[in-house]
Amino acid sequence: MTPESFSPPGTDDPMVAPPPGCPAHGMGPGGLRRLYGPDAEDLEAVYEKLRAEHGAVAPALLHDDVPIWVVLGHSENMHMVRSPSQYTRDTRVWAPLQDGSVKPTHPLMPHVHWQPLCCHAEGEEHLRLRGAVIGAMSTIDHRGIRRHINRATQQLVNKFCQEGRAELVSQFAERLPMVVMCEILGMPEEYNDRLVECARDLPKGTETAIASNAYIMDVLLRLTARRRAEPQDDFTSHLINHPARLTDEEVSQHLRLVLIIAYESTANLLANVLRVVLTDPRFRAQLNGGQMTVPQAVEQSLWDEPPFSAIIAYFAKQETELGGQRIAKGDGLLLGIAPGNVDPRVRPDTKANMQGNRSHLAFSGGPHECPGQDIGRAIADVGVDALLTRLPDVELACDEDELEWRETISNRHLVDLPVKFAPKPQQDVTARPAHPVSSQRASDWQFGTPKPQPVAPEPTAPQPAAPAPAAVPAPEAVSRPGVFRRLLRWWRGD
Repeated sequence: MTPESFSPPGTDDPMVAPPPGCPAHGMGPGGLRRLYGPDAEDLEAVYEKLRAEHGAVAPALLHDDVPIWVVLGHSENMHMVRSPSQYTRDTRVWAPLQDGSVKPTHPLMPHVHWQPLCCHAEGEEHLRLRGAVIGAMSTIDHRGIRRHINRATQQLVNKFCQEGRAELVSQFAERLPMVVMCEILGMPEEYNDRLVECARDLPKGTETAIASNAYIMDVLLRLTARRRAEPQDDFTSHLINHPARLTDEEVSQHLRLVLIIAYESTANLLANVLRVVLTDPRFRAQLNGGQMTVPQAVEQSLWDEPPFSAIIAYFAKQETELGGQRIAKGDGLLLGIAPGNVDPRVRPDTKANMQGNRSHLAFSGGPHECPGQDIGRAIADVGVDALLTRLPDVELACDEDELEWRETISNRHLVDLPVKFAPKPQQDVTARPAHPVSSQRASDWQFGTPKPQPVAPEPTAPQPAAPAPAAVPAPEAVSRPGVFRRLLRWWRGD
């Protein structure tokens, strides 16, 4: 993207603004649309305007009016991420970073500052670093993690189940992923409110993003030092002891990458799936009726509301062409996940059911495809299923149009999700399920209300002519197995 393209024709002043009332009022230099500020509060609308004006690849402006290409087409995004000979994640080749246009105080600096990460490397170095991450992930006990997700869900629900009301973003969706990730990394003692707040703040590009990043890095550097001295059976220790021999800086930076990506994406995914369940009667009916499983519901959400709407950024290693646009060497390109998922050329009907189709862009693709996507899916699958099983009567406590969203260039997430339900007793999260479980997936679950066992009634003499009071429990005894069977069919996906 050449600098001269930002000056309106016929003027030497790139900052000349259109008059008030002009359709271009509020745009940046060169009449380009901004992806930040008051004119970008609805980025979905901005993307569609860019698509209509420029096609599959459009010029736009990041914070401080730094130029960027937005890749809006599905096939164009896939071509970019699968062409490492043309595009790289190494931010050091980005022209605005080289010429000083992107200053150290830029709000997106935590994203674009080069770090010794596999997502910024290529070639042999990329293979070395990514191999260490994948190797450490291969040691994760996925069945054990699913049980931990279930226990963590029950613990979180215990905190509000007796109230009959809750706010599922701050009390659940933003909590569960951090609890699980702290367990995986081997730092459960570090879990606290500030860690949650900093992890949520970091990707936003706010004025406090740099301070949030510093706090998280301090936590991870201390963890790295502890595990270097005393290895344990956790992700961090296996990353340190991998044959790739990562330095402490490489270890801590990759821990930050795994923590933030997994946390932010899963927190948004949980909130999105729960919102659709609570606001779309047909969606919930499909779940309750067994026509859709929770994993299928999660996959549908990855199409409709991907946890990350865009990834910053890819960079052109040479002059090239993409989507009919001339891309100059050193230009930056935004991986447009949300706009790519609704590209009318591959998805003309955005209301269509996408069950069984995993060709969405939610986890990127190519050499830098998210290696931890199965963990995110597990947290969402188990967490949503366990919550709905525990609170089957949960419903939205406000009108749908009262829900608020907060949007940044990297994601769009719910501010809150108030719900109500009949108060429930707390559950002993250490108790094993009282009923036998036959399938492997079922063994990772714990139902909110244990099923009464058939051996429970005391052996008494037959009472064919029982008085009226004895018949009172009959309706409950008949209805409970029916509810349980429906839940079991829903859970199994029958």
